[in-house]
Amino acid sequence: MSSNDKLNLSMLCDFYELTMGNGYFQAGLKDRITYFDVFFRDVPDKGGFAICAGLDQLIDYIENLHFSDEDVAFLRSKNIFCEAFLDYLRNFHFTGDIYAIPEGTPIFPREPVVTVRAPAIQAQLIETFTLLAVNHQSLIATKASRIVRAARGRVVLEFGSRRAQGSDAAIVGARAAYIGGCKGTACTISDQLYGVPAGGTMAHSWVQMFDSQYQAFKTYCEIYPTNAVLLVDTYNILKSGVPDAIRAFNEVLRPQGIRKCGIRMDSGDMAYLTQQARKMLDDAGWPECQISVSNSLDEYLIQDLLLQGAKIDMFGVGERMITARSEPVFGGVYKLAAVEDADGKIIPKIKVSENVDKITIPHFKKIYRLYDRRTGKAQADYLCVSDEKPDDSRPLELFDPLATWKRKTITDFHARELQVPVFLGGKLVYHRPSLQEIQSYCAAQLDTLWDEVKRFDNPHAYYVDLSQKLWDIKQELLRANR
Repeated sequence: MSSNDKLNLSMLCDFYELTMGNGYFQAGLKDRITYFDVFFRDVPDKGGFAICAGLDQLIDYIENLHFSDEDVAFLRSKNIFCEAFLDYLRNFHFTGDIYAIPEGTPIFPREPVVTVRAPAIQAQLIETFTLLAVNHQSLIATKASRIVRAARGRVVLEFGSRRAQGSDAAIVGARAAYIGGCKGTACTISDQLYGVPAGGTMAHSWVQMFDSQYQAFKTYCEIYPTNAVLLVDTYNILKSGVPDAIRAFNEVLRPQGIRKCGIRMDSGDMAYLTQQARKMLDDAGWPECQISVSNSLDEYLIQDLLLQGAKIDMFGVGERMITARSEPVFGGVYKLAAVEDADGKIIPKIKVSENVDKITIPHFKKIYRLYDRRTGKAQADYLCVSDEKPDDSRPLELFDPLATWKRKTITDFHARELQVPVFLGGKLVYHRPSLQEIQSYCAAQLDTLWDEVKRFDNPHAYYVDLSQKLWDIKQELLRANR
């Protein structure tokens, strides 16, 4: 997609971001450097981890961020903003720094996924889109990862465009599903824009258009001999659907020496029907014919089908993936963590709540993932103040930030910083990997997690620990704000 095709989404913000921006401007705080963290509190579906996604769309947004004359005129019509602030918006461009965890990385609650360091107005105005991009795509990538892992190496395709909540949810949702491990999508524009492989064959209407199911199958094989996947459940799968498919394969594909083909089912008892269809295809000399299924699938249904011995090579998953139907909100938040004074000194800030989970972690932070050198497995994530770095040449004592008596000393580990610079001084400094590279990276990172963390139900708790210095700062701020 060229820059001319991109929408200017500067006005996709909550109105309070503009009223606060106007307030900062008039209060003389427009150039005050602030630090905001994007983080989430709970993993969807009570899983052990989430998958980070959406950074690429955030980059596009920041690079195209400006207010047009029409935008300024609209805001003037609200009769709430001063003219000096409107002039500021007319010449607006982002000049701050953004650090982020790369897409495809497993992420955990309460750790900063994105950190924004920017003048107050700038940091406030990008809040909504930053959350929108990260929340939505991380949600879909996380759900897709669960479904792909349930399929145990079988192909999973994203089929949800027509059930998505709007066009953008369908388009970037397919992108996020690909990051999570799907092999392709039914959404053509996602292939055109992002390179998510698009594919498809026929609907029931194709079969109904012909005088007979056999004629429909034969015609399709003649037109698409190298992509002959036939939908066999329009009438009766075992009595006519599979037999007619075999006949069409025999008469059209076999003489051409083509062995690659498939059948798809969209209804019925999938476990029983796929077992019977597999036997019929094998007995007819078509062991290469793949069986794919669809119809409101999710990770639990796929898991159950395979436990029942279903003979399935490919799953098409639609509404329950593209909408993350079981828990359709990611819940990421955007909270102030620090400000700078006139001398550039970082002053930590904290949000206190009666709800312990809503108490924020203050300061400009760095996050490291600690890997066991012997197994390569991730042991914990380590949050520290930005001027700290864990010394992986000596033992490190970790402690639960809430239950501090729970302690563990790790040795023989190496520490990898998770966040990378994306924008510095408003300039893009991040090398944007291809979508295929992101998917491969995601798969490799999943391999660093213990199987116990990847369980669908009652996963092992993965710890995000605070350095002693950061924990002390948090406690000091809590005492000061009693």
